[in-house]
Amino acid sequence: MYKVKVTVTLRKTILDPQGKTVEHSLHSLGYTGISGTRIGKYIEFFIEADSEEKVKLTADEACKKLLSNPVMEDYTFIIEKV
Repeated sequence: MYKVKVTVTLRKTILDPQGKTVEHSLHSLGYTGISGTRIGKYIEFFIEADSEEKVKLTADEACKKLLSNPVMEDYTFIIEKV
């Protein structure tokens, strides 16, 4: 059994209005040293497979087909054996 932790973020070239709003709010609270705030998604799931390579292929396919929008978003994932 493997645990997959996926992080999906907007590409650097895509404007992130939600991130800008959060950054503005942080500045309003006095955290003026914070910059470059971006908002993303975090997803966890388990995969039953014979090898980590199969898990990698399955996770990558799931990210491309459903968990991210390949036009606007990038993703990374970490695999842990449990």
